[in-house]
Amino acid sequence: MSNRRQFLKSIPIVAAAGAVGMSISDLAKAAPLVAESDPQSKALGYVADTTKADKAKYPKHTPDQHCGNCALYQGGTAAQGGCPLFAGKDVANKGWCSAWAKKA
Repeated sequence: MSNRRQFLKSIPIVAAAGAVGMSISDLAKAAPLVAESDPQSKALGYVADTTKADKAKYPKHTPDQHCGNCALYQGGTAAQGGCPLFAGKDVANKGWCSAWAKKA
């Protein structure tokens, strides 16, 4: 019953998106890229380019670690995608932060 309710609640959202010419994938891509100056970014040492990670502060970082191969990255092979650590904002596929965890 709850699935039916969720489906019925989603109809107006999909209809509204269609009315303005947006697809559901467009809605998902609307998140802005997180800034390196963002407090959460600074706390996690996030950089949009993994090669620019602070080697002194994060000695275990290696150049082959990047958001695109992190277990937390939700963007597939896209240039940017979601990350649960930066709610409502995307991270760069080639970015990196200290929470990086190898994708299984």
